[in-house]
Amino acid sequence: MFVIGLGTAVPPDRYSQKDCYDVFERSSRFASLQPRSRTILRKVLLGDNGIDSRHLALQPMAEVMAMDPDTLHARFARHAPALAAQAAERALAAAACTPNQIDAVLVSTCTGYLCPGLTSYVAQQLGLRPDVFALDLVGQGCGAALPSWRTAEALLSSGRAGRVLSICVEICSAAMYLDDDPGVLISTCLFGDGAGAVVLSPESTTRQRRVEWKAAASILQPAHRDLLRFEQREGMLRNVLTLQVPTLAAEAAKETLRLALADARVTRDEIRAWILHAGGRDVLKALSLKLGLVPEDLIWSAQVLREFGNQSSASIYFSLQRALAGDAAPGWWWVCSFGAGFSCHGALLQVG
Repeated sequence: MFVIGLGTAVPPDRYSQKDCYDVFERSSRFASLQPRSRTILRKVLLGDNGIDSRHLALQPMAEVMAMDPDTLHARFARHAPALAAQAAERALAAAACTPNQIDAVLVSTCTGYLCPGLTSYVAQQLGLRPDVFALDLVGQGCGAALPSWRTAEALLSSGRAGRVLSICVEICSAAMYLDDDPGVLISTCLFGDGAGAVVLSPESTTRQRRVEWKAAASILQPAHRDLLRFEQREGMLRNVLTLQVPTLAAEAAKETLRLALADARVTRDEIRAWILHAGGRDVLKALSLKLGLVPEDLIWSAQVLREFGNQSSASIYFSLQRALAGDAAPGWWWVCSFGAGFSCHGALLQVG
């Protein structure tokens, strides 16, 4: 399987971390927080947490203070289809592929719910064929991109499809608000909105860099489910984010890498680029220690984190895009995402 086109999209409005803090500080909700909570916001948003800015589906930024269920759902319903379609259009253009050539479309999200799902809206906006196979994937959190690609691989290898469009879109601002839960506060400081899309094919047809999917591995650890998840409270999604997550992600990533390397008969020393989910500064630090990486290995993920924040499942598309456009050396690349479940997914790509 080959990645023959890749596209990303973000809302047009970009806010610095200080912009976010200034809006929060002026709100009545900020004044009602406990002193410890206000300190957390000040430290994370005004300190160096690896993020300079985020793109958010808010205009103006003060919209973030509207935290009722109907407003949050309306934000998701308005922006998720539009961002998903925009990223998909760019992926199709990069692949020199027309909508009529797409046999299957997969869309994954965890930050909102629509029925019919996002595939209905994306198929309509792109003008996909009426007989396109459409599959909506939910509940995988930040790790969703690679399981979606593995689903595409099954469709391609079985001959059920000749071109698959796989999309991840997250409107994290539809799950942002302030209260005294540290996990909720940290999430509000870290997450940004965005979408990524790839066109996948059994043959390489691109004139750009050749990207071949060679091997993959996944780990599912239900015993750790409650350490990283969404919960529903008062009709709203609330992100459960615990201090154990960076260590858990690093340990799972190391084991996933071991499994994929063994399957492909590739050694760790052969990996030329590391495309890791930009989950946060502490996550990247834990991954670096566990995998024995140097700062240069984290450059693509760190760049995305600094400019866009944690975009949940869409993040990995942005990091891969940076590496492909940059000077990442050809050869074996390791792509790794992780999230709710607790789950971790990895793939070995051979890039020309």
